[in-house]
Amino acid sequence: MKNTEIFNGKHILIIGLAKSGLAAAKLLHKLGATIVVNDQKPLDENAQALELQQVGIEVICGGHPLEILDHQYDLVVKNPGIPYSNPLIQKALEKGISVVTELEIASLLSEAEIIAITGSNGKTTTTTLIYEMLKDSKRIPLVAGNIGTVACEVAENAKETNVLVTEVSSFQLMGTELFHPKIAVFLNLFDAHLDYHGTRHEYGLAKAKIFANLTEEDFCVVNEDDAEVMKLSENVKGKKVTFSVQKKVENGAFIEDNQVYFQNEQIISVDKIVLPGKHNLENILAAICAAKLAGAKTKQIVSVLTTFAGVKHRTQYVTTIMDRKFYNDSKATNMLATKVAVSAFHQPVILLAGGLDRGNEFDELIPTLKKVKGVVLFGETASKLQHAAQKAGLGLIKVVNNVTEAVKVAYELSDTGDVILLSPACASWDQFKTFEDRGEAFIEAVNNL
Repeated sequence: MKNTEIFNGKHILIIGLAKSGLAAAKLLHKLGATIVVNDQKPLDENAQALELQQVGIEVICGGHPLEILDHQYDLVVKNPGIPYSNPLIQKALEKGISVVTELEIASLLSEAEIIAITGSNGKTTTTTLIYEMLKDSKRIPLVAGNIGTVACEVAENAKETNVLVTEVSSFQLMGTELFHPKIAVFLNLFDAHLDYHGTRHEYGLAKAKIFANLTEEDFCVVNEDDAEVMKLSENVKGKKVTFSVQKKVENGAFIEDNQVYFQNEQIISVDKIVLPGKHNLENILAAICAAKLAGAKTKQIVSVLTTFAGVKHRTQYVTTIMDRKFYNDSKATNMLATKVAVSAFHQPVILLAGGLDRGNEFDELIPTLKKVKGVVLFGETASKLQHAAQKAGLGLIKVVNNVTEAVKVAYELSDTGDVILLSPACASWDQFKTFEDRGEAFIEAVNNL
């Protein structure tokens, strides 16, 4: 680690545990900071808080009392999911205390250069592709962020001989001040998390913080087919490298005559790429740009693209039962993700959708619903999705209680040759802790058939 002395003797409040809060608390405590941890869950139900208490860290659980800030803190590290409207966060900001996420801590401490990937959709697939493409390069890639291990936990052991490939969300980026990737990738921008950010404009600005500290020695990889992303990257200091599935670009990745190019180098024929769907071509082009800039070899890139079939819970093939193919796309937590998932299939699709209501309607999904054979709906948003399906003119609409029931009903409604696709278009938090839990419930239900 570098800059380890900057936290020694500091008084730091960590608000919200989960994986990121736990990792940040342990690391900062190790670096000599005086830590107080505050978490909503009561202490007797909070294994993570009890773990920290045992190593001498003060924990305050069961709510977010404002009195915590009667003491002076040098820094607040908040869980990314806690909104800035939280009264404790508001009070910290009013007192002039910096409020950051653990991503900021990782950036300050990492000896390894960082490749950061953000966007409304495709982050995990692109992050995984870059990681795999760099496996044969001079620097050993490490993967971190939303995709798995907490960034500051990976940064703790990262060396100059590594490169840190990190998936970053708008929630994390909002809590950064000095976060400085060597290569910043911005894939796309669509309506998502508006319950957190308030407006699409604010959401875009949060994403664009990935560029805030780039220098002329750094790289900015952006989607030339997305006008908003291009606008948000207009004044970036880093060297701009673009990708496009629609046209040839001068400095980046593109497709011409069914061949994938990076700058003037022909990489691979589109027909040889295993990962399905047009949306994944965008992810692939972005990954090629970042990987090439970081020193990946073309041979390794080709090897990845001819073998990599997708990430778990992202249009993941599960199995075939009686000539019905089952796909798990539980990561589709917004309408765009569901639209691109459905568009990846030429077969008749029975769509399983529903989940947490974020206040939006689903009219934007109507053109996609017109293309599916039927829908099986569940969760808080079931009635809204049912209304959208009726407006789309669908005759096959079923409403059930949960994902497990949805699998059984979809199978009963299906015919040979159909695709049964879980692509919820909603967050999972009404019935599950994470989208991964939702996907596992789907897989279990399919296997139980």
